[in-house]
Amino acid sequence: MSQGFISAAYIVAAILFIFSLAGLSKQETAKQGNIYGMVGMAIALLATIGNPEVSGMGTIIVTMVIGAVIGLNLAKKVQMTEMPELVAMLHSFVGLAAVLVGFSSYMDHPPMAGAMLTIHLSEIFIGVFIGAITFTGSIVAFAKLRGIMSGRPLSLPHKHKLNLAAVVVSFLLMLNFINNDSATFPLVLMTIIALAFGWHLVASIGGADMPVVVSMLNSYSGWAAAAAGFMLANDLLIVTGALVGSSGAILSYIMCKGMNRSFISVIAGGFGTESGTVLGEGEEQGEYVATSAEEVAEMLKDSTSVIITPGYGMAVAQAQYPVYEITQKLRERGVNVRFGIHPVAGRLPGHMNVLLAEAKVPYDIVLEMDEINEDFPETDTVLVIGANDTVNPSAAEDPASPIAGMPVLEVWNAHQVIVFKRSMATGYAGVQNPLFFKQNTRMLFGDAKESVEAILKAL
Repeated sequence: MSQGFISAAYIVAAILFIFSLAGLSKQETAKQGNIYGMVGMAIALLATIGNPEVSGMGTIIVTMVIGAVIGLNLAKKVQMTEMPELVAMLHSFVGLAAVLVGFSSYMDHPPMAGAMLTIHLSEIFIGVFIGAITFTGSIVAFAKLRGIMSGRPLSLPHKHKLNLAAVVVSFLLMLNFINNDSATFPLVLMTIIALAFGWHLVASIGGADMPVVVSMLNSYSGWAAAAAGFMLANDLLIVTGALVGSSGAILSYIMCKGMNRSFISVIAGGFGTESGTVLGEGEEQGEYVATSAEEVAEMLKDSTSVIITPGYGMAVAQAQYPVYEITQKLRERGVNVRFGIHPVAGRLPGHMNVLLAEAKVPYDIVLEMDEINEDFPETDTVLVIGANDTVNPSAAEDPASPIAGMPVLEVWNAHQVIVFKRSMATGYAGVQNPLFFKQNTRMLFGDAKESVEAILKAL
C-alpha cells in the first residue's frame, strides 16, 4: 500500500470521525454517528496495518483478534447501568497505551540531534505524564462508580500543595530528561509521580462529581492518544486524539456549568473547595408520607399534566419499558406527559436519554432541565423515578449543603410529587433530600420496575 493511499485513507477516516461527533450531538442521528465512527476506525486500522513500514503482522493480527473477542463479549454482557464504569476502564487502557508507547519510543528512536531530539524527548515525557495520570485516575473513577471505593472525597493534609509539588517536580525532571537524553531515571521517576498524582487527583473528587470526572478523563485519554500520535509520527492518531481531547474538555465544561461546579476545581482534584466539607448528612429532616401504587394510579387519572424525572434508580431497575407503557396509557387519556432530564441524570451524560430511546419514548416529549423547569408550578403530578440529588431542594435553599448552587429539577413546585425509592437512603452525593418530607410529596417504596408495573396494572 503506497504512502499516498495511506494518507488519503487517513483523511477519509478523520472526516468520518468528525461526522461521528456531529451525529452523536442529537438523539435522532446518534445511531448514524456511531456507524460513521466504526467505519472510520475500520479504515484507519486497515490503512495502518497496510503501511509497508509496519512489521510483525502476525503478532498484530493475533492481538487484534483477541481484543475483538474480548470487546464483543463485553459489549454483549455489560448493562447500560454499567456503561460509565466501562468507559472509565477503557480510558485507563488508552492511558496505559500512551505510557508504553512513550517508553518504547524512548528506547528505540532513530538517531536525532539538536531541536529534533529536544522535541522528540518532550513528546515522550509529556505523553507518558498524561498517560500515567489518565491510567490511575480512570481506575479510581471505575472503582468509585462500581462501589469498590467510597464516593467520599479523599482529603489528605495539604493535598493541593501535594498536587502542585507533583507538577513542579515533574517539570524539573522534564528539563533534566531533555538535557540528558541518556538518563532514564527522570522518566521513570516522573512516571511513578504521575501514577500517584492521577490516583490522588480523582480520589480527591466526591462521588457527586464523578460524571464530570468521567468526561474529564475522556478528554485526558484524547490528549494521551494525540501525544502517542506525535511519538509514532501518525497524523491520524494526532487528529483523532485532538478531537476526543477537545470534545471531552468542552463536555466537561458544559457539565460543570450544569452542576454549578468550578471547572478548574474539578480538574484540579477539588481545588477551592472546603476540605472539611462532609458529603452526607444522612439524618432525616421530618416525617414522610408513604403511598401505594393504586393511590398513585388514581392521582395520575385525575391529572391533566404529568412530568416524569428519571434517575439512576430507573436505570438499575430497568423500569423504562413499563414507564413508556404508562406514558402511552396516560396520553391516550389526553394527559400531557413529558420527561424532564437533568444534565447529569444517571452517571454519564445522556444516560437517561439512551434508556428512554431504548424504550421507544418519543424524542419530542423528552426535555432538558432548562426547558422544563418553569413548567413545574403548572404541573399536576411529578413522578421522580430513581432520581435523588438532581431533584434536591437543598441545592437551591441551603447554602451550607455540599450541592449548594447546583441547578436541579424544581419538582417540589408541582401540585403533587411521587418519589419512587427503595428506602430513605441518601443519593450518590450522600446528602439527605428535604423533598421527601414536603407536604406535597408522597413516597412509593419498593423496586422501581415493580412499582411502575403495579401502577400500570391499576391504570
